[in-house]
Amino acid sequence: MTRPPMNLAMPWADPDDRLYSSPTSFLVKFKLGEAPGHAPAALDVFQCCHDPAHHLDGGPIDRVVSRYAGGVRAARLHAAARNLDRVGCRHQGYDDVEEITGIARTYLLRVPSGAPIAHICDCLRQLPTVESAMPNYIALTPFDAAPGLERPTRTDDETAWAPRHMVGLTEALELERGDPGILVGLIDSGVAPGHRELAGSFRAGGYDTVKLQPGDVAPGVRLLGDYSDDDTEPNDDFVGHGMGCAGIIAAQGLEMPPGLAGACRILPMRALGAAKVPQKINPIGLGAIADLDLAATLAVNLGTKVLNLSFGTSDALLVPGMPRPHEDTIAYAAARGCVIVAASGNSGQDEIFWPAAFPNVIAIGAVNEQGQPADFSTRGDHVALCAPGARILTTSLSSYQYATGTSFAAPFVAAAAALLVSRAASRARPLSGSEARDILIRSARPFPGGVQHSGCGAGILDAAAALTTLDEMLVHSPGPGGLRHAA
Repeated sequence: MTRPPMNLAMPWADPDDRLYSSPTSFLVKFKLGEAPGHAPAALDVFQCCHDPAHHLDGGPIDRVVSRYAGGVRAARLHAAARNLDRVGCRHQGYDDVEEITGIARTYLLRVPSGAPIAHICDCLRQLPTVESAMPNYIALTPFDAAPGLERPTRTDDETAWAPRHMVGLTEALELERGDPGILVGLIDSGVAPGHRELAGSFRAGGYDTVKLQPGDVAPGVRLLGDYSDDDTEPNDDFVGHGMGCAGIIAAQGLEMPPGLAGACRILPMRALGAAKVPQKINPIGLGAIADLDLAATLAVNLGTKVLNLSFGTSDALLVPGMPRPHEDTIAYAAARGCVIVAASGNSGQDEIFWPAAFPNVIAIGAVNEQGQPADFSTRGDHVALCAPGARILTTSLSSYQYATGTSFAAPFVAAAAALLVSRAASRARPLSGSEARDILIRSARPFPGGVQHSGCGAGILDAAAALTTLDEMLVHSPGPGGLRHAA
């Protein structure tokens, strides 16, 4: 996410804030042991099973919010994992992981449009029971200067196979076909479930967390399609960004190369709605930080073992001292044993985007057709490795497209991670995110000519070599415990 093509006159926000944020909502995280237990989960509010809480602490927090916003309307952003299926009771039964990572202590507050959100957050941060308070930033995809999408004139061109050859797709799928029980959580703009190239590749039970209001976007921006309904149909009718990622992961191989994840399936989570913005021909994906975080934690609680996150927020655009977006969500997913893969960004600069820069995330840059780091690929010491990201033939909403950007390099690595998780599971071994990262880095193919490119990671993804590296580790890891290096 970077500065959107919107009018950034935001009287509700900090004057130094260069990121567009919702004028009708913000996030508050309580300190450990201080979270009020009566507030319902957002899912129950969305489904009209509960009204939002009209008070939180009965003290200073309520007074601050009431003074500047006329009253409290709050819900816990995340549902408790153990009660996810108990409608009306999802705010009960959080475990230690949810409490420690902050998932159980984060609240979404709604306010009238124009309320001074920056001032409210600043006041709340001074209170001893509050750990953080931040605007509900609005994210865009493609993020930063993404080169975008284009329609192919044909789908049987050998150039469609070149990126797959680069990552060893054929050899990898000969070694490991993937387990249909291993899910890749695709947190994106949604999917087109009827696309024949992806028949059987989506697991039922995805979700649409997009909760936008017309007042959440700047003048001139028009929301399209479903942008507020609560439903289990994560369908994309306008953007196609999620479908570009989905084809790379799980295509059947009918008119394009097959997905690298083999028989592993996708759990689609729509967290980015669609919008038409001035000076843009095609619709873009647009969604709030809260929607993205809710989608990711839901995916984890629904059983995903790999998360693909092709979105990001530039650290340079955050107000100093503001919490880093998605921090608790990433900590939670890692604590639950997920492998987390994120696109590094498309700025072409050496800089930090969140969530890619978190230590628990495998940050992915992009290489061009020659295997050299792409000009647009964001660099940095946090980048673990690269994958093809230039003119990748993949699925679109109704047909096929060429997709360019680190958004489409990340799903190659997410798919490879799914194969690694499948192979380890078949041998009764868990595979943590840190172990997957180590395998992918150690098995990466050097850049052409053996040149080391600063800020581009260890090299280029080699899925087949990664599986071989995993096998070698398994030989030296007897017993049902986690993977260990040989002494």
